[in-house]
Amino acid sequence: MKGISIAFPGVQALTEVDFHTESGRAHALIGANGAGKSTLMKVLSGAYSHYTGEIWIDGEPAHIRSPKDAKAYGIQIVYQEVDTALIPNLSVGENIMLEQTVHGMNGKHFVHWRSLHQSAQAVLDRLRVNVPTKKLVQDLTLAEKQMVLIARSVTMDCRFLVLDEPTAPLSQSETEALFALVRLLKSEGVGIIFISHRLPELYEICDDITIMRDGRLVIREEIAKLEQHEVVEHMLGSKLDGQFPRRESKIGETGFEAKDMYDNGKVNGVSLTVRKGEIVGLAGLVGAGKTELCRALFGASESAKGELILNGVKLRTKDPHRAVQNGLALVPEERRREGIFVEESVVVNMTASSLSKFAGLGAWLNRKREKQAADGIIRDLGVKTPNGQAKVRNLSGGNQQKIAIGKWLLADADVYIFDEPTKGVDVGAKRDIYNLIAELASRGKCILYASSEISEIMGITDRVYVMYDGKIMKELETARTNEEEIMLYSTGGLIR
Repeated sequence: MKGISIAFPGVQALTEVDFHTESGRAHALIGANGAGKSTLMKVLSGAYSHYTGEIWIDGEPAHIRSPKDAKAYGIQIVYQEVDTALIPNLSVGENIMLEQTVHGMNGKHFVHWRSLHQSAQAVLDRLRVNVPTKKLVQDLTLAEKQMVLIARSVTMDCRFLVLDEPTAPLSQSETEALFALVRLLKSEGVGIIFISHRLPELYEICDDITIMRDGRLVIREEIAKLEQHEVVEHMLGSKLDGQFPRRESKIGETGFEAKDMYDNGKVNGVSLTVRKGEIVGLAGLVGAGKTELCRALFGASESAKGELILNGVKLRTKDPHRAVQNGLALVPEERRREGIFVEESVVVNMTASSLSKFAGLGAWLNRKREKQAADGIIRDLGVKTPNGQAKVRNLSGGNQQKIAIGKWLLADADVYIFDEPTKGVDVGAKRDIYNLIAELASRGKCILYASSEISEIMGITDRVYVMYDGKIMKELETARTNEEEIMLYSTGGLIR
């Protein structure tokens, strides 16, 4: 890719970017949120056609202005937001074999379903993924959806495979299976372009690295020639000080309590407490039940049962609307589907949870006050946007996450529930989010922080509940435990 530039309304996303990679190698493409790495790959995959610059393959100019063009050259991409690329009311097998079904009919009007599911099963077996091919995609976990997307991509004649944050929703075993596949594809001559913020993974699987910042190329090098701290410094343009904020915990009395929470076999008798000013971790591997518990606490699951108490008062939280009225806030794991309105402006998103504060006579909104409040949050969180009227879908993943969090600051909740809040977020934006959460705790808020990243649990929390198979395996004081002990309980182990 030579001299690639592209702009959106109010945003110059890429400026004269050069990028090159080779068959049979894994190439890390990284940068802070908003650096332009995903945009560059969307140009390569044909998602954006209004760019300037050139793309060359095998020494010849390549005309790529649509996804169909890219696929003709053997370029496949697996996006970070899996729900935008899958058809929820079709089966796993139908989604995996979608391209062949649509483009391989050749005038036929019937599908050989047995053959379709056998072909899909063969791909899943190759990936070592245990998902029934006849199960509906809408019933899958986030990790399973990710693997279905990857399975679909390798059914095609794939020469270059772009993976955008592929391991973010995956467990350790699923990540190892993915890496085994990447190594297999490399051995077959497929080039892998790997976008991730998890630096240890890049060093494990990648041969080369390209670092971007502010829509420009910073450096391209063999990854073994750069230390991790050098990579971070190139990403941020400065040295990174301590990742986690220093906190003087001023923890008060119990503010929030959940008793005997159940939800459809995925949450099994969970009880927990959070004191005012305390950050309580919810640790566990993918599939442990953390997300289901967060949704149950927020009234987002109709099948959830249990008792919630806030400041000594029993709550009636049957739906998210009532939860918000009761002082609860949830920042969900799947931000694009559940946390933000991607087609609306930044201002609309920022004030969506607290519209009553800006209502005047009748149902009219005071737009001036609404804009002032939103601008304040944009400034405080460092959201990179040309203005408050920019559509959220045009912002980077990290800035979208800041908006998903920022809307609750105006709502001024009592209990903040964070479900994987730093997933797909660069190291600089992570630090901003950690500081924000620490600030909320210093104001006496109750914080529940769910994460499969044990290093985050150790760095930000005061106390931690470890989940396994929908249950609390152990309650630990963070200062008196370590990553090994948390991992032991996360895998169902018991210390005698």
